[in-house]
Amino acid sequence: QAWYKRHLGIDVQPWGGAAFTWTDSEGAPMAGTTIWSIGQASATPFAPGTAPFMINYRVDDVRALVQALRDEGCQVLDKVDESEYGIFGWVIDPDGNKVELWQPPAGQ
Repeated sequence: QAWYKRHLGIDVQPWGGAAFTWTDSEGAPMAGTTIWSIGQASATPFAPGTAPFMINYRVDDVRALVQALRDEGCQVLDKVDESEYGIFGWVIDPDGNKVELWQPPAGQ
């Protein structure tokens, strides 16, 4: 995390990632954000995944998608979180990577 801040100027937040607000060609903010997170060598923030990173996909309906993935036999984590940042669910891909599914709050 320190490397990203020092060399690329990315302000990694205490939660372990950074948020990049989308902009148009003029640099004006648009609706949307790209989030990335990286783990620390001493922690396993993406368990039960095995990678030191996690991919986050923006989806329309987290609850419907996690149910469809369960129905298809995928390894879906039982927990779905809802907060002011949106609704989150997680699935483990065939390579053991934890994948986050994010439904942004209405209007984003």
